Amino acid sequence: MTDRAWWQWRWYAIGLACLMVIPLLRPDIPPITDLLGHIGRYGVELGRAQSPWLQRYYGFEWGLIGNMGIDLLVVPLSRLMGLEPAVKLIVLLIPALTAGGLLWMAREAHGRVPAGAAFALPFAYGYPFQFGFANFALSMALAFLAFALWLRLGRTGRTRLRALLFVPIGLMIWVCHSYGWAVLCLLAAAAELVRARGGGDEPTRPLFATLWHAGIACLPLVPPMILMLVWRSGAVAGTTGGYAVMWKLGWLVAALRDDNRQFDMACVSLFIALLGMGVARIGFRYDRTLGLAALFLFAAYAVLPRVLLGSAYADMRMAPYALAVAAVALRPVGDARWWRPALAIAALLFLLVRLTGHTLHYARLDRAYDEQLAAIDHLPVGARVMVLVNLPCEGTWSYSRMDHLGSIAIGRKQAFVNGQWAMAGAQLLTIRNPHVGRFGGDPTQMLRPLRCRRRGEPVFRDTLVNFPRAAYDYLWLIDMPRSGWVRYPDLMPVWHGRARGILYRVVRPSAPVQAGSATSASDTPKGSDRRATM
Repeated sequence: MTDRAWWQWRWYAIGLACLMVIPLLRPDIPPITDLLGHIGRYGVELGRAQSPWLQRYYGFEWGLIGNMGIDLLVVPLSRLMGLEPAVKLIVLLIPALTAGGLLWMAREAHGRVPAGAAFALPFAYGYPFQFGFANFALSMALAFLAFALWLRLGRTGRTRLRALLFVPIGLMIWVCHSYGWAVLCLLAAAAELVRARGGGDEPTRPLFATLWHAGIACLPLVPPMILMLVWRSGAVAGTTGGYAVMWKLGWLVAALRDDNRQFDMACVSLFIALLGMGVARIGFRYDRTLGLAALFLFAAYAVLPRVLLGSAYADMRMAPYALAVAAVALRPVGDARWWRPALAIAALLFLLVRLTGHTLHYARLDRAYDEQLAAIDHLPVGARVMVLVNLPCEGTWSYSRMDHLGSIAIGRKQAFVNGQWAMAGAQLLTIRNPHVGRFGGDPTQMLRPLRCRRRGEPVFRDTLVNFPRAAYDYLWLIDMPRSGWVRYPDLMPVWHGRARGILYRVVRPSAPVQAGSATSASDTPKGSDRRATM
C-alpha cells in the first residue's frame, strides 16, 4: 500500500484518543471502585492544614514513595477547579493517554499505524482501571508514551539525548507508581535486545554481546531501583505471596470486565482468537520489537504472585496491558485490497461498541451514586460517620461499586469515615482516631453476605451492637434495601433514599445497648429472611 490509508492519518489517531474520554464525561465522580477511597485521602491531603477536624482524625506526611501520581497532580489542579473536578479531569485523561501511547508505539515500531491497532484501545478501560487502581493506570499510560519516545529516539539515532531524558522520565514514572516504571524497563529491554541482536541487513550479534549492549542502553532507567530498595526495606517491605494458575487464566478472561459477563468474556475470547491468528501467521505477523515486549509482559504476568510487596492483585493488573501490547504488535499481511480496510473498520467498531457499553454503565452508576450521596447534605462539618456498604460476594461480575463511596464525605464535610487504607509505606495517610477501635480502617465498611465474608470485613449484627457510639455521630447504611433498615433506640433516622440507603444520627444512650435489643426487618416475624448481609 503506497498511499497512506485513512486509519494511518494523524487526525484519525487523535480522534481515537479523544473518543476514549466519552464514557467519563457525564459522571461527576468517575465510577471506578477504589478511586472513591482515594478521593477521601486527597481531601485530607488538601484540607488538613486548615481543618481542626481532619487534624484530629487523620495524619498525613509527605514522603517519597512509588505510588503518588494523582496525589501530586491534584494539588495544583484542585486550586483551579476544586477537588472532585480535578480528580475527574486526571482520570478522564488516563484512557486517552493510554490510547495515545499504544498508537504512537505502534507507529514507531511498524512505520505506520497498523489497520487493527484500534483493537488494543478498549484495554485502557480494562479491569485494573475499573477496579480503581488510579495511580497504577496513570503510570501505565505514561510508560506507554515514554516507550514510544524511547523507540523514536532510538530509531533516529539520538541515543545520547535519550539517555539524558530517561533518567528523569524513569524517576517521574516511578513516583507515579512503581509498576509503571517496571513495565517501562521491560518494554525498553525488549526493544534494545532486538536492536542489539541485529538481523536483516545487519549482522547478528552473539548472545552475550546482545545482552551487554542492551543492558548498557537501559542503564538510564536504573536509578529508581535505588529508591525502590530504600522504600521497600525494613518494616514497610510488605508481604509477597499467593499464586494460582487458575486465577491467572481467569484474569486473562476478565481483562475487559465491566458490566455484562457474557459480553465482556466474548470480547476477550474474540480478541485472543485474533492474537492466535498472529501466532499461526494467518493474515498477520508480529513485529519483532513489540512482539518481544508483549512476551516479556506475559512472562511477568505468569511469574508475578497475587500480592507483591503488600500490593494486592499484582498479577491481575498486568493482563490487559500485555494483551494491548500484543494487539499493536500485529501487522496484517497479504495483498488483498479488502483485508486491511475491513480489519480497520472491525477494530473501530469493536472500540465503539466497548465505549458505548462503558458510557451506558457509567451513567447508571452515576445516578446510583447521586442518590446515596444525598445523605452527605445531612451531615454537619466534622461529623464522625460509621459506614456500612451493602455489597454482594466478591466474585459478582457487575455491582454497585460503592465500596468506598462513604469516603466522599471526607472531602465534602471534613468528616471521619471508616474505610481508609492506612498501610505503612504504601500510603501517606494514617488514622488518628484511637476511639474507633476495630471499626476504623478498610475493610470495616464492606458488608458482604456471611458466606463470602473476608477477613476483617464486618458482621452486621456485631457492628450494630458493638460499634463505639462515643466515637461516631452517624451510622450510614449505603445502598441498603428497606429490608435492612434497622430500629435501635439510639439510632435516629435523618435521611433515607427512595428505596435504598439510610442515615442515622447516634443518640447518646444513658446505658449501654444490650445485644439483642435491636429490631430490624429481618429480626421481625414478617421480615425477609433472604437478606444475606446479616
